[in-house]
Amino acid sequence: MPNHLINQSSPYLQQHANNPVDWHPWNGPALKLARNTGKPILLSIGYAACHWCHVMEKESFENPEIAALMNRLFVCIKVDREERPDLDKIYQYAHQMLTQRPGGWPLTLALTPDGHAPFFAGTYFPPEPRFNMPGFGKLLQKIARHYRTNAARLTDYHVSFSEALMKLNPDRTQSGIPDPEQALALAVQTLEQQFDPEFGGFGKAPKFPHPTQIELLLQQASRSRRTDHPAARMARKTLDHMAQGGLFDHLGGGFFRYSVDRQWRIPHFEKMLYDNAQLLGLYCDARQLFAGPHYAATARATADWVIAEMQQPGGGYASTLDADSDGEEGRYYVWSETDLRAVLAESDYAMIENYFGLYGEPNFESHWHFNRNPATDLPLLEDHPEILEAVDTAKARLLEIRDQRNRPALDDKILASWNGLMIQGMAKAAGAFSETAYLESAQRSIEFVKSHLWRSNRLQAAYCRGNAHLNAYLDDYAFMLGGLIESLQCRWRNEDLEFAISLCDAMLENFEDPETGGFFFTSHDHEPLLYRPKNGADDSIPSGNGAAIAALLKLGGLLGEPRYLNSAQRALELFSGELERHPSVNGSMTAALQSVPGNHVTVVIRGRSPGLEQWMEKINRTYRPGVTVVGIPSAVKHLRHDLALRAPQARTAAYLCKGTHCTAPLYSLAELEDQLGTQP
Repeated sequence: MPNHLINQSSPYLQQHANNPVDWHPWNGPALKLARNTGKPILLSIGYAACHWCHVMEKESFENPEIAALMNRLFVCIKVDREERPDLDKIYQYAHQMLTQRPGGWPLTLALTPDGHAPFFAGTYFPPEPRFNMPGFGKLLQKIARHYRTNAARLTDYHVSFSEALMKLNPDRTQSGIPDPEQALALAVQTLEQQFDPEFGGFGKAPKFPHPTQIELLLQQASRSRRTDHPAARMARKTLDHMAQGGLFDHLGGGFFRYSVDRQWRIPHFEKMLYDNAQLLGLYCDARQLFAGPHYAATARATADWVIAEMQQPGGGYASTLDADSDGEEGRYYVWSETDLRAVLAESDYAMIENYFGLYGEPNFESHWHFNRNPATDLPLLEDHPEILEAVDTAKARLLEIRDQRNRPALDDKILASWNGLMIQGMAKAAGAFSETAYLESAQRSIEFVKSHLWRSNRLQAAYCRGNAHLNAYLDDYAFMLGGLIESLQCRWRNEDLEFAISLCDAMLENFEDPETGGFFFTSHDHEPLLYRPKNGADDSIPSGNGAAIAALLKLGGLLGEPRYLNSAQRALELFSGELERHPSVNGSMTAALQSVPGNHVTVVIRGRSPGLEQWMEKINRTYRPGVTVVGIPSAVKHLRHDLALRAPQARTAAYLCKGTHCTAPLYSLAELEDQLGTQP
């Protein structure tokens, strides 16, 4: 018999709708049931593409005996962390406080029925003792017994726990902001201490991409104007190894979530929209900064994969591809030698064998997961296009065969936040490659969000199976705003600017702290929870505050709108202590700090076709992190704020603005490039 998840739209919750566990979604009736029965809450948080979530479901949640224990001792609540990042943030922080180590998924907690404070936290547990972990059934009994014994002492426990969590939010200690150049230099210095000089990336295994930190390296490399600068060396080493190793799908395109080893050889095989959105933009930036054709190839393959496999018919981008197929992680992506020889001619097999280094023992459970052979000379191959063409033909044949396998499950839930990130990445690719298909892809997502997730000047967080729901979070507004600004830099549309202004105003009204500055993760009218985060540190995605500050500075500079600039200033002042102490941890905010008024340049180009497009294409060839460039056709009217002052001229002209000062119109592309060349 189905449980209470049966009518939920989330694919992850639907995966558990027929478990013998009496699962509830997080909602008023479930929380009331816990209060009325006095049972503690067993909270399980995961997501549809999570491998270990699947393992725990099969081992424990489908086990009738364990399910009976759960139902008897607890009110069991299942949460999709992608739909409810508010709950995930709170209880990941709580896990770290209780266990003194990072959490992960599945996240398993026991909460008090009143106040919902965690008194136990963990992640994956096996059904029987192994891996130095207790069996889940015995653990459940121990947790329930502990609660019964200590229930009276836990009555007001949520108050003290909430106070402890609130101390994680920043306190305003000063009115100024750190020096942008010093913060960036310190961030790069810290990253250099963590850098793996042999394989790139930071730390050992497992290795995550850390896009916001790579962005800092690119910014510092650009500022230095030195190809041998340590930041340039670290960025190139990391980007090269990620793209050539097993983190990248060499047949279908796109990146997997992280590498389980130091060498980037074997990934955790799920593909996340947010990773690919950020990495797409980074490889576009690297192509512009370092001019390597392999960066362009990686970016294009990623964008093409997103359009082919993640963009839904209505225009929005789906969330994740599962790690598993046929009940095995990675099965869809790996090859045995027998598989390969069965479909490739001997000469093609030999070429693929050399290209991917298929020598010795297979690298993944008696199969090969493709990595570029490090012994293969990449520049030499680039000088011999006939070899690369032959390799591409063989890869296309393998992809054709792979497409006939049982595919990993797609979580087709459409999230406003992750769509904002992908709009930004796709628009950046459109500008970098002058590729109309990428811009149209970004525009389709924008239209989907406007049509399905924007209601009465408020965003909804998620859309699935015809249902848009959940009060949106700071990330939804900030990431969508960033995507719209990037899209405007590719193709000007007044309606996109109007949407950006509406989003920005709604973000300020519903999330900004009017007393101390900065932005809460949840809106002022959000459901009251144990803790209301106001975080600045990045995790796998940029922090909402970092993204909000960046968007406010760019949009405020473009429009000359002091409200936006002042809000960004107050937020930077609030986080100034963190930026001075830990600029690399607060990477997106450190990157945004470089765009404070007086540092950032806004260029408005007015003209007619084809001159306007020619200027924009030439400007977009160069990586300029401290510059926002928009091209507005001369025929466009009814511009808002200071944009109305950038009047069209008789010929193509550019207005270059820094802070509140703008140049007279520049009529020479060479003169514009010369002036932009003086910017850091």
